[in-house]
Amino acid sequence: MKKALISPNESVSYISGWTEATLTKPPQPIYTTIPNADRVAEVMDTPFEVALPLFWVDCADNVVADQWYYDSVTATIIVVPAPAPKPAA
Repeated sequence: MKKALISPNESVSYISGWTEATLTKPPQPIYTTIPNADRVAEVMDTPFEVALPLFWVDCADNVVADQWYYDSVTATIIVVPAPAPKPAA
């Protein structure tokens, strides 16, 4: 089992959609912030001392920093949703 370094001061967001393209501007990503999501900043086998508010939690071996987040309400680590597909040009 690995350890995940949690940064509760950093929010987590993902691309949930795209704006419509115009003649002068290509589609732009729409970012949605995940409620109660704290950033998984690093994953290690052996934790080291960190300053508050950072803290370590146990996590599965397949957890990857910035691809997973820590839900501060349920105290679980969850995968960040996949980005919405970019529209064709």
